[in-house]
Amino acid sequence: MSEQSAYIVPEIWRWDQKASAAGTANSSKLNRPIAGATHEKSLPVGEHPLQLYSLATPNGVKVTILLEELLALGEQGAEYDAWLIKIGEGDQFSSGFVALNPNSKIPVLLDTTTNQRVFESGAILLYLANKFGRFLPTDPTARVEALNWLFWLQGSAPYLGGGFGHFYHYAPEKIEYAIDRFTMEAKRQLDVLDRELRNKKYLAGDEYSIADMATWPWYGNLVQGRLYDAATFLNVSEYPHVLRWADKINERPAVQRGRQVNRTWGDASEQLAERHSASDFD
Repeated sequence: MSEQSAYIVPEIWRWDQKASAAGTANSSKLNRPIAGATHEKSLPVGEHPLQLYSLATPNGVKVTILLEELLALGEQGAEYDAWLIKIGEGDQFSSGFVALNPNSKIPVLLDTTTNQRVFESGAILLYLANKFGRFLPTDPTARVEALNWLFWLQGSAPYLGGGFGHFYHYAPEKIEYAIDRFTMEAKRQLDVLDRELRNKKYLAGDEYSIADMATWPWYGNLVQGRLYDAATFLNVSEYPHVLRWADKINERPAVQRGRQVNRTWGDASEQLAERHSASDFD
């Protein structure tokens, strides 16, 4: 066990704004204990029915996968413009973005046919699935099962990203207690999925659904070695059913396209900073 930290918990936590501006101490440059816009800037609007403002993090990829899957089925109403939001530069705190998502997190969707804003990635998936009548089972039992797993993902992913991913990969110093705690939870979640997928093709059963699209960018990418460089550390070979499911979804052309949208890092062949037409993939 590592030495006891010298940190003493204060009676009242206070935000050190100077340290925050420097990206040190109890806050990073992008974290603050208040909401609202930091600067005035309107969001661009393209010519397509759906306007997406996002980045190719797992939460952003959920939505671009669904949009590409809808277009692959011929749903022309799912044509979209995907605008890059550079969260490292604070684009999510512009007045235009905050007007669509007061929580200042990507992704956010604007449906220009109804002037409806939709924020939170799970809500966007559900909105689009209902709008087009796709990728959400019509059988009541199967529909509830898909929603079970969609909401499981929405509740579980913060432990994987903000918990395990933060302390294992991003934190400036490694804290044994935090890494042990969140590694245990990440492996427990993988075990939940592996047990469920032992006798099922997809999370809701035989049908590929928004539950899979929501879960794959997190747990599929994790076991395939694309997330936090953590596959070896987590010994993902212990989860063969998750690996099989992840590989199957990875083969889908729409998934491969969805992974590229709003991506500005990694192999150049997998990057597409903004998407305004299907020809952008050429």
